[in-house]
Amino acid sequence: MKELEIKDLLIKDLLIEDFEIINYYYNLRRTSAADGNVLDLFLWNDCYPSKILITEKCLIVLGMEDGKYCSMMPFCKKEDLRESFFFLKELFNNHFKQELIIYVADREAIDILSLPEEEFEITEERDLFDYIYESDKLKSYPGRKYHKKKNHLNAFRKSYAGRYEFKMLGTDDCKLISDFLEKWRKDKTETSMSKYIDYEISGIEKIMKWQNVIDFKIGGLFIDNNLEAFSIGKYYETEDVVYVPVEKANSQFRGIYAYICSKFLREAFPEASRVNREDDMGLEGLRQAKLSLNPIELVEKYTVIQK
Repeated sequence: MKELEIKDLLIKDLLIEDFEIINYYYNLRRTSAADGNVLDLFLWNDCYPSKILITEKCLIVLGMEDGKYCSMMPFCKKEDLRESFFFLKELFNNHFKQELIIYVADREAIDILSLPEEEFEITEERDLFDYIYESDKLKSYPGRKYHKKKNHLNAFRKSYAGRYEFKMLGTDDCKLISDFLEKWRKDKTETSMSKYIDYEISGIEKIMKWQNVIDFKIGGLFIDNNLEAFSIGKYYETEDVVYVPVEKANSQFRGIYAYICSKFLREAFPEASRVNREDDMGLEGLRQAKLSLNPIELVEKYTVIQK
C-alpha cells in the first residue's frame, strides 16, 4: 500500500527508522499490557503488518483484517485519550468509510472513555490476557506452590552439571539463533498455529539486527557448547516490569524451561519486580503452563467495535 495523505497527515509503513518517535508516544501512557511494549510491535510486524499515523498529540497504529482497517488504542497522554479516540473514530468513519475497530484495548482506556453501549460493542478477549508474575518467585521457585518447578530446575542442574553455560547474546549471534530456530521449527508438528510460528521466527530474526536500537536483552543457554534455549526481554522502569515475548528451548532436556526462565531473570533483569510473560493465545496447554507459574495478575484486553 502506498503512503496515503490525509490533509496534512501521513499514513506510512512501520520502519525501524521511526523507532524513537514511536517509542516516545508508546511511553506517554504506560499500560501493563504487552501490546504497550514497542518490541512486540516490531516483532510481530511480519504477521500483522502495521502502518503508523503521527499527529501532534498521538500515535495511531493501523492494521488490516479481511479488507478492513483496524487499530490499536491511540498512544498518547492520558488527558488526551478522549480527543485522540474521537479523532481516530472520524478517521475511520469519514476517510476509511467504515466503522471503527480497535483490538487489544486496555482496561484503563475502556474506563476513561466510558463509551456508550448503544454506539460501541466492547468484548472481553480472555485468550489475549497477559500473565503477570512476581520476578523473585520465578528466579528461585520458592515454597509449595512452585514445588514442581523447583524439582524440574534441580533435575536440570543435576543431569547436566558441568555441561551447560548461560551467556548474554547480541547482534553478532544472529546466525547462532537462526540456526537454533531452524532446528526448533522442525520439531514442531504442523497445526493451525504453524503460520504464527513461522511469522514469529522471521520477526525474531529481524529484531535481532535492531537490538541496540530497541534496547532489549537476549540470554542463551548452551549445553555441550550448543545453543539449546534462549529468551528475549525488555525492561520498563516506569512500571518496573520485564516483558518476555520470546522464550524458546529444546524440550528434550528436562527442566530446561524452568532453568532458562529463572536464569534469564536473575542475570539480565535483577532489578525488576514483575514479569509479563504475555498471553496464552487460547491454547489450553499453554494456559495451564502459564497458570502453573502462579500469576499475580491477568491483564485484561478488549475489542471495541463501532455499531
